[in-house]
Amino acid sequence: MNNTNGIIGQFSRITEAANLIIKNELSARKIEGIVPAHGPILVFLFEQSGPIPIKTIVQKIRRVKSTVTAMINNLERNGYISKQPCQRDTRIINVELTAKGNNIRKDFFEISEILINKTYNNIPENQQQDLMKQLSVIESNLT
Repeated sequence: MNNTNGIIGQFSRITEAANLIIKNELSARKIEGIVPAHGPILVFLFEQSGPIPIKTIVQKIRRVKSTVTAMINNLERNGYISKQPCQRDTRIINVELTAKGNNIRKDFFEISEILINKTYNNIPENQQQDLMKQLSVIESNLT
């Protein structure tokens, strides 16, 4: 019988290995000020055509506001995004990519492809889909 009690530890090891691949690829491309946790924010912003409220990003990537705010502040400090108050409601802060942020788009998607290819290496497509369904159930169970 397989030991299934080590699932959280295995998730942690997988995350650590994936993050190392990302960090190494970023370093090789001389991209500084980006960490793996920035990925979901950048993906969402790459899909947008203009400024987006921080609240929308929080909802889309399903992380707590304080975490997203800290990541956004870091991305802004490093010149990848800009923040500005909404013209209609100054309580709302909008975020958008800067030229520097847009300039890493190609590298970002190339790194993502490398990571996905390594992740799913030797796993048939139907099993990849089953895995994603099972992981969604686990995520739902924990949230």
